[in-house]
Amino acid sequence: MIKTSVRFINLFVKRKAWIRRVIVASLASATAWIVGDQLVPNGGLVAAIVCALSIRISLYKSVREGFGQIIGTAIGASVALLTVHYFNFGFIAVGATVFLCSVVARGLRLGEVASVNVPVTALIVIGPGLSGSTATHRLSSTLIGAAIAIVFSYFSHAKTPAGRTIDQISRIGKKSAELLIEMSEGVASSFTQKQAGNWLAKARLLVEEIPDLRSQAIEAREYAKWSPLVEEQEADALYVSGVAIEHMVVQVRTIARRLFDASQDKARIDIVNRAIAHALSATSVAISEKIELIKLPEHDHAKDGIAEELQQVADNLTEELILRNQQLPRDQFVRCISLVSAISIIAASLDESSPALRNVKTPEDASSQPIMGYSPITKTTKWSKRMWIATRKFLLR
Repeated sequence: MIKTSVRFINLFVKRKAWIRRVIVASLASATAWIVGDQLVPNGGLVAAIVCALSIRISLYKSVREGFGQIIGTAIGASVALLTVHYFNFGFIAVGATVFLCSVVARGLRLGEVASVNVPVTALIVIGPGLSGSTATHRLSSTLIGAAIAIVFSYFSHAKTPAGRTIDQISRIGKKSAELLIEMSEGVASSFTQKQAGNWLAKARLLVEEIPDLRSQAIEAREYAKWSPLVEEQEADALYVSGVAIEHMVVQVRTIARRLFDASQDKARIDIVNRAIAHALSATSVAISEKIELIKLPEHDHAKDGIAEELQQVADNLTEELILRNQQLPRDQFVRCISLVSAISIIAASLDESSPALRNVKTPEDASSQPIMGYSPITKTTKWSKRMWIATRKFLLR
């Protein structure tokens, strides 16, 4: 009975972030219904629908998509009113609305979800019983629903985008360190092909988490540009840490693959295996130490000394392999040198000053530069300058 109760409680404890988002989304939609009905005649339903479509895990995402959804819906509804005026409500109005809203959502780079939400919202606005006043009421309800979604999204997650990025880095780093220590213990005790296959499978799963980490790091960096409450320098440092973890995870997979190949080699030398096991263990410790330091608010990434120590471990392993070069078959020697190379790249990634991390632009998602990619103040300033320059040129003609 006690075990069952513990399991039941753990179902909620382990999913507390998801439960929080569900509760906030439910409260936001209910609030949108009440406010929409109070401010707009029969506007509760539209406001609640728009709120449910717009609310996201963070304030930044909700502002970005809510703002874009209002613009897209307004444009789509305006075109719909024109098409309804000339062709009556029917397939032409629906087709034109969906087409234009999809183009607008794509132009604003709102992402796949909003590219669906904007046409859906516009169709709600031009639904049955359309008239000028009805369309105005529904547009007002759309604005109310998006605004309430923006307000409630602040409570949707307990942490900022930077905090969520640190959590992602910590989680992936911890898994990588645990996998490396598991591989170290296996290599030290004559591992089998089945064990190596399990390591490789775990490493592949780690690599599949890279897109989520990159997306979160991009959000943290863009949010810092948009919000005056966040330091851009801190967000940029976290972004580099995210890229470093990405490089590190790829090398962990490379190590797992080389060990899988080695599991089929009957001529493995125990002394070399112990040296490799020691190097893998040191790599695991270095990653764990780095992750703990990243969690610290005032950590100086360039002066922790972890990368230098790990590079020394790689150099020692290289010397060990060169000393035993005559005893090792060529294939085994090349495979071991490949492991050394992977450890060296992990050390360079932990250093976070490698040119591969800072001088090479990482391809970003198309939605990483949306209409709200910068703060409204910055956008307004840029637009006002452009308008002033254009007006001045026109007057000087």
